[in-house]
Amino acid sequence: MRRAAFDFDDPHFEQRAYEPWAAYGQSKSAEVLFTVGGARRWADDGITVNALNPGYILTNLQRHLDDDTMRAFGVMDSEGNLTPLPHYKTPAQGAATSVLLAASPLLDGVTGRYFEDNQEARVVSDDDQPGGVATHALDPQAADRLWEYATDAIR
Repeated sequence: MRRAAFDFDDPHFEQRAYEPWAAYGQSKSAEVLFTVGGARRWADDGITVNALNPGYILTNLQRHLDDDTMRAFGVMDSEGNLTPLPHYKTPAQGAATSVLLAASPLLDGVTGRYFEDNQEARVVSDDDQPGGVATHALDPQAADRLWEYATDAIR
């Protein structure tokens, strides 16, 4: 999400070269923007919605990455063995923030926020800092614009 804001002028990469990591970042920004938009729309109904980052976890999602990419990320050795880095989480550790958001009474009424490592993430504008949520992903005007874009797309 921190890599790329949602590109309203070219969301489907029709006018620019497709770049997989920009598309991934844009999709994560959209996820957080939908959270912000949903929170604003559903608060009066008592519905809460939050987004989260589970962290780095080796799962079956990586089956879509080639070995060279996995090696570039430092999680595969020259023989093809997976070698998680020290900051990688187990699937159970990665699920902890989801469980917290779904089940903890401490978060009753908390909505429209972004969490990581079992706490609300700090807002960041500098890409060099690890973790955090980008300011562009929390922009209420962009959230409303994306909500309208998505609503028009399904009509």
